[in-house]
Amino acid sequence: MGKPDQFTVSTKYWHKLDDGRVQCDLCPRFCKLHAGQRGLCFVRGNTGDEIVLTTYGRSSGYCIDPIEKKPLNHFLPGTPVLSFGTAGCNLACKFCQNWDISKSREIHTLTDAASPELIASAAKKLDCRSVAYTYNDPVIFHEYAIDVARACHEKGIKSVAVTAGYVCPEPRAEFFRYMDAANVDLKAFTDDFYHKITGSHLAPVLETLEYIKHETDVWLELTTLLIPGKNDSEQELDKMTAWVVEKLGPDVPMHFSAFHPDWKMQDIPPTPIATLIRACEIAMNNGVRYAYTGNVHNKAGDSTWCHQCGELLIGRDWYVLSDWKLTADGKCAACGTPCAGVFDARPGNWGAQRQPVRLSDFAA
Repeated sequence: MGKPDQFTVSTKYWHKLDDGRVQCDLCPRFCKLHAGQRGLCFVRGNTGDEIVLTTYGRSSGYCIDPIEKKPLNHFLPGTPVLSFGTAGCNLACKFCQNWDISKSREIHTLTDAASPELIASAAKKLDCRSVAYTYNDPVIFHEYAIDVARACHEKGIKSVAVTAGYVCPEPRAEFFRYMDAANVDLKAFTDDFYHKITGSHLAPVLETLEYIKHETDVWLELTTLLIPGKNDSEQELDKMTAWVVEKLGPDVPMHFSAFHPDWKMQDIPPTPIATLIRACEIAMNNGVRYAYTGNVHNKAGDSTWCHQCGELLIGRDWYVLSDWKLTADGKCAACGTPCAGVFDARPGNWGAQRQPVRLSDFAA
């Protein structure tokens, strides 16, 4: 581990074991570490007989994205979000699309440094409505994400978590207390998939989803990356979407995204668009009101439709809003049915821009 530095901070979710090791209690992996060892996430480790976070204040880079890229289609549509991640991850997904960041074991991945106050100030100056903790899972930089969220809230900036939801109950409650919206990856609906392909388990993720929906005010959307032959059967999609409606309700948007060969699954072909469209049909037949296709160009699958009368509410072409037919209070202009979400009276106009940012430019 080396000696602590300015980017290393103490944490509180751990306990000592009788054999001299220290167990990390942040996520259900429960890494048991000898002195100097790091957990699977690589950013939390045993230094001085306690678990420390070694990447506090360091990032793999900052970028302004459209909020729809998280993806969040019902949270402040059209607005810019300042996005950043760190390094490492507490899952081991063989299909990871951000493997260069999430699987990084190189501190050089962390090229930019910023205090929570600097991030909040930059977001304000850049007219971002929110800050997203993304690219790798923010639960592993729990302390840093919470401090950034606190600083952002002081300036009226929302916080968005893009996460796999693999976290223990106590840190989960603290983490989501500071979040305003979350997109959670529901990677599949079998424990076999989770165990063999992500190195984790399904049950804690389902618990996180129910907790967010029923115990917090966090706006929730779900994403499932459909991988041919792995998690895309009609039977599995039927069970998953029925569970969502029963346990979370019909108003939680679901995004079905196309897989592209990457990392350790380059022998599997990309997901056909027909699979994504069929997934949306299955979801809506089970009562899901808002189902979307992702990672493909499909205007109909990108857009939001009134679940009552079928009228177009928010037209999207990739990340560009083409139509806006919501009233100022978030109802269908045609029939008056409320559309679930967090909306301004008017949409943003950020569009599809992706703008890299150096936070050092905003330092005093």
